[in-house]
Amino acid sequence: MTTVKIHGGIDILRLPVNQEEHTFPPWYLKYTQSHILHSKCSRSTNACGDNDVDACQFCVFNRTLDLPHMPDMVFPNNVLTLKYNDKAVIEFNALDALRRVSNGKINLQLACAEAWKESRSESSEYLEEKIKPFDWTFTTDYMGTMTGFVVEETIDKIDVNKLKQKEKILFYHDLTLFEDELHDNGIAVCSVKIRVMPSSFFVLLRYFLRVDNVMLRINDTRLFYEFGQDFLLREFTSREAKVQDLHFSSIIGTACTFYRT
Repeated sequence: MTTVKIHGGIDILRLPVNQEEHTFPPWYLKYTQSHILHSKCSRSTNACGDNDVDACQFCVFNRTLDLPHMPDMVFPNNVLTLKYNDKAVIEFNALDALRRVSNGKINLQLACAEAWKESRSESSEYLEEKIKPFDWTFTTDYMGTMTGFVVEETIDKIDVNKLKQKEKILFYHDLTLFEDELHDNGIAVCSVKIRVMPSSFFVLLRYFLRVDNVMLRINDTRLFYEFGQDFLLREFTSREAKVQDLHFSSIIGTACTFYRT
């Protein structure tokens, strides 16, 4: 651990960035993992300038994201990178995941919302006018940041039976990109997991939402690659259900994309 000094003469303890690299030809994998995003600018009392190319992470996130506030915990250094033959790259990071959060009003209320409004009827109209509407569930359809790939639609699907086969796990890691407890009314979390086997690797990027006594939502992105192939498959699924309908499995939409390397 190292101690760094920021504005105002305040000493903060910054955890070092943990990282690990592996090569599984033709793929190079790397992850970095560290502390949550600071709650204020770490370089200036007036925040970094708009044209500051060396701005701190807090200012970069605030400048990039058009949101009234960010999730309780954002992990800007939690990044998973997969590189194919040094030319095509897939990356999973918190900033790009939060770019996909809507900044408009959503038609979803907490189970206690109506009772709360009634108890504050005199001020509720004022609050609705003053508070900028945005998706407070931080729902994202982020599927990863990809460069250097040729994208094609396909009817092929990921063979789940191959994933069920017993194989040695050569590498596994789980990274949280962001998490929010919705003011103790549920949880919203976006995470990415990877496991590498001798025959293939599998990545699961998941956004999970639970609004207590209201609903559940899961947006999943799955990537599957078999060694020796010149393509990988990506599937996206979005599912949600109200609490009273949890015995149903409602798939809103699915899509599968073919990536030629």
